[in-house]
Amino acid sequence: MLDKYASYRPTHRLLAQWRLHGLDLAPGTITDGLQRLVPLFEPVYEALRTHLQRQDHWHGDETYWQVFATVEGKVGYDWYLWLVLSAEVAVFTLAAGRGHEVPEAVLGDQARGILNADRYRAYLALKQVKAGQVTLALCWAHQRRDFIEAERGHPELNAWASAWLERITELYRLNAARRKVWQKEAAAFPLADQELRAHLAEMARLSAAQQARRDLAPAARAVLESLDTHWPGLTVFVEHPEVPLDNNEAERAERGPVVGRKNYYGSGAVWSGQLAAMLFSILQTLQRWGLNPWQWLTGYLSACAANGGQPLPELRRWLPWQMTEAERAALTSRVQGPAAGAEDSS
Repeated sequence: MLDKYASYRPTHRLLAQWRLHGLDLAPGTITDGLQRLVPLFEPVYEALRTHLQRQDHWHGDETYWQVFATVEGKVGYDWYLWLVLSAEVAVFTLAAGRGHEVPEAVLGDQARGILNADRYRAYLALKQVKAGQVTLALCWAHQRRDFIEAERGHPELNAWASAWLERITELYRLNAARRKVWQKEAAAFPLADQELRAHLAEMARLSAAQQARRDLAPAARAVLESLDTHWPGLTVFVEHPEVPLDNNEAERAERGPVVGRKNYYGSGAVWSGQLAAMLFSILQTLQRWGLNPWQWLTGYLSACAANGGQPLPELRRWLPWQMTEAERAALTSRVQGPAAGAEDSS
């Protein structure tokens, strides 16, 4: 499981390595074993989803994932792996479509808070956003790409785009300086906050002034019009210093599964894709708490074995936010291998 869902290596490569050591194992043996484990992880996965819905700040993103299975009502093999994560938990969801109903269900009807996301219109269509329960904080990294594309695609706009990229870099610098003193140096915060707001005001003024020019290149005008359109979401962080400028945290969290997607070429069955989503969620949640996944998996599966191979009736011991400090400490040590210089006594 760690080889596939934490190191993102496909099963056939693992089996090829084992054959070098004399173990010739059929792929179906591994596949059957993984499928038998699905019911054991389902309660943990549902606990992650429930805990996520109690948070008030999330990051959201999605990437495609192929499932090579015939499903009634589904045309083709293109599915999607959605991610919603908070400071305490990550939840990946495998879905047949890319519509807003997927993150809606993950967040839950009672969601209240701020969601960092890119400009994909499904997030704008969330019923929680339309109802005013969830505020979208849009991503400056995505907005910045518009200027980069204009710079690369239109050499005559190089100086114009470069100047805007420098302004965005300065915005990041000013916000980092503000966050550094936020909650730590109360006396220094007002000045840092004022400098940030003044810079944003100047960016808005320059955008309006440039758009008022009749000789502004169409490509530049399109970029600035997009900036204006998304400005409310791009400036949510001003009143909420805890909210980052971009959605990079979700982008980084998806890098591993994206590597897995490329290595596995997707999943051969729906249950396999769902298991991948479960284990990506569990392993990345453990990572957010600094817990050792090898130790957690060994302990959890041993407890299930002692329970007759059935899911555990009580999960408190296995949910990081419910563990005692001592229980978490026991799962933060690294896996101990043979001592340096130790001889093999076999």
